Amino acid sequence: MMLFLALAAAAADPAPVERCGYRIVQSYPHDATSFTQGLFWEDGHLYEATGQYGRSRVARLDLKTGRALIQTKLPADQFGEGITRWRDQIIGVTWQNGEGHRWAIKDLKPLGNFRYEGEGWGVTMVGDSLVLSDGSPDLKFFDPATMTEQKRITVRFDGRPLAMLNELETIDGQVWANVWMTDFIVRIDPATGEIVSLIDLAGLKADAGAKGTDSVLNGIAWDAKKKRLFVTGKYWPKLYEIALADCR
Repeated sequence: MMLFLALAAAAADPAPVERCGYRIVQSYPHDATSFTQGLFWEDGHLYEATGQYGRSRVARLDLKTGRALIQTKLPADQFGEGITRWRDQIIGVTWQNGEGHRWAIKDLKPLGNFRYEGEGWGVTMVGDSLVLSDGSPDLKFFDPATMTEQKRITVRFDGRPLAMLNELETIDGQVWANVWMTDFIVRIDPATGEIVSLIDLAGLKADAGAKGTDSVLNGIAWDAKKKRLFVTGKYWPKLYEIALADCR
């Protein structure tokens, strides 16, 4: 609650950070049983990772129906988290198992596992590095081939560290991150960790008809070819294409 109030207050207070609202371009069906943890767009399809023990999966989705065209389940004792595309692979992490997975993007067949320290929340690619969020204000940079840590940066909003960074997506060189348990997405300069924009998606959860405290905004995907921005949430029955609006 304190995090939400701080962001809300900052969003209303003039400061050298861009503030944006949104408009809905289109909505699509989304599986309301999916505890969305990771989302990205590639070659005409959405790819989604879901969480919860015994229900975690990675799947290729049909945008128009929200249905899984192909999927691979995680072991029942693992809680799936973020995913990202690297070369011909999907790389995904788990919450507290310290184990990551690699799947072939063509058929989602397992290619191997790897280990890392700490929790796994969101992942994205920035240049040649895989970037991981873990619930702290830090983003960790790894070599995706070896998962050797390269560096860390601390994400700051108005000079203060900002934790609870969840699902990640890279758009035009900036890292976009859901802030867990809020209606906010932040845009982060990956070179400095400074937040350059704050996007307020208040009202979108209500529009989706999602209920419950766990049904929070989570999931950002970018269609670079058509310049489409998709967002959704945990247990949401809708996925949205949105456009930023009223940026100031």
